[in-house]
Amino acid sequence: MSTSPAPTPAAEGTDPIDALRSEIDACDAQIIELVQRRVAISQQIGALRTAAGGMRLSLSREQRVLSRFRAALGPDGAALGMMLLRQGRGRL
Repeated sequence: MSTSPAPTPAAEGTDPIDALRSEIDACDAQIIELVQRRVAISQQIGALRTAAGGMRLSLSREQRVLSRFRAALGPDGAALGMMLLRQGRGRL
């Protein structure tokens, strides 16, 4: 009885790493789109707050956002949340 070695993914024409990287690329595209959308919304909020005579940002709101990111993703989540806040309102 002769057994052939199992075909390698390359022999089948699909590389699982390439397929997974394609999935990551698709996720990245969605993340970029969502960040751009978030920035635009955040800038609108800042403009409305300023037009109404208020401050363009709310520190208590920012703390809630950072807490949510930290709770979901750990310390790196807080850093990600801070990056998103800076994108929307600029540096303080």
